[in-house]
Amino acid sequence: MFEATAEPKVFRDPVHGYIRVDLKVVWECINSSWFQRLRRIRQLGGASMVYHCAEHTRFSHSLGVYEIVRRMVTEVADIRDSLSTEEKVIVMLAGLLHDIGHGPYSHSLEGVTGISHEVYTCRIIEEDTDVHAILERHKPGLAKEVADVIRHTSRHPLLSQLVSSQLDADRMDYLLRDAYFTGTSYGQYDLERILRTLRVHDGETIVVKKSGVYAVENYIMARYHMYWQVYYHPVARSFECLLHALFRRVKEVRDCELFSPLWQGMSLHDYFMLDEAYCSCGFGMLAHNGKDAVEKDLAERIMDRRLFAYEDIEQEKAVREAVSRAGLDPAYYVLQDAVSKHPYEPYGGMDEMIHVCMKDGAVKELSEASALVGSIIHADSDDDRKVFFPKGILPHENGF
Repeated sequence: MFEATAEPKVFRDPVHGYIRVDLKVVWECINSSWFQRLRRIRQLGGASMVYHCAEHTRFSHSLGVYEIVRRMVTEVADIRDSLSTEEKVIVMLAGLLHDIGHGPYSHSLEGVTGISHEVYTCRIIEEDTDVHAILERHKPGLAKEVADVIRHTSRHPLLSQLVSSQLDADRMDYLLRDAYFTGTSYGQYDLERILRTLRVHDGETIVVKKSGVYAVENYIMARYHMYWQVYYHPVARSFECLLHALFRRVKEVRDCELFSPLWQGMSLHDYFMLDEAYCSCGFGMLAHNGKDAVEKDLAERIMDRRLFAYEDIEQEKAVREAVSRAGLDPAYYVLQDAVSKHPYEPYGGMDEMIHVCMKDGAVKELSEASALVGSIIHADSDDDRKVFFPKGILPHENGF
């Protein structure tokens, strides 16, 4: 049903070696304008303020997710035998397109628009875009089938698990990729071992052989350490808080035509234009020509990396008093941020659990099969609440 390319296409990739494409529908989606837009959206947002080489994009990550899904449906015998040819193509496309609706600067914009990138992803796939046209040309109804995998409403539950679950291609790629480009070792784990030990239980649930538990434990700890050392680094959070504050101010003052979709409503065309180059242009205009003092200052701070200092939330009262004495508006100069992360929380639905196939054939949830994970889930969850504010406000403060 799905036509092959005239010859296999490959991308050289520092994480996976080669990323292979041999289907026209996949190749055409990669070359669509919406997918190429992902070259202009960086993967890590504020973390690049800490790890200077973290300049990789959603484009490379999306290709990586596609490659892991492709390997799952072609190399893992249980998965290969559980899916039809059509389902394999659907889930490979879902892996490829799962982040196509991402906005600039990671998740910062979502806090202002109130709309998640998954919503935009499904709109791009199902509405009048070049991606939709490609999918429908290859098979009528294909766009909805791909979007259903992403929103977890697919008729085959196995498909969504491959793309988005506790042990999925999305996490598997971004941990290795983000570790590589940040120059850290926290995100390293044994991908090959995990793939070798994946199985399918009852035709609809991904499980791991007991012999793969050690590799999964390593994967879980890699995820935990990457969150605290990279994604939740306080300097990265300072940058993201500044971004959020600036977007809020722009939305309130409404004097920057470039960002008018933030308060007028955002069409898909507006969203397509809103990449990081577009935002940087807007920040530059505000920094050099802005008439509102708060907009101008926040934009200058973002452009020049003059980030806010930070303290634990217990210092908020002292910070607010100091900011007020300095004549600054606490709404934009006292910013709170709270993060929490547990390595593994098997408290949701099936997609929120990792299952292990024991030697006797019984299937157990991971914390029951691993003493390490069992001890982790009963420990107190880590959380960190900080207050961010301009440097020099307090006599002693943290910052970088």
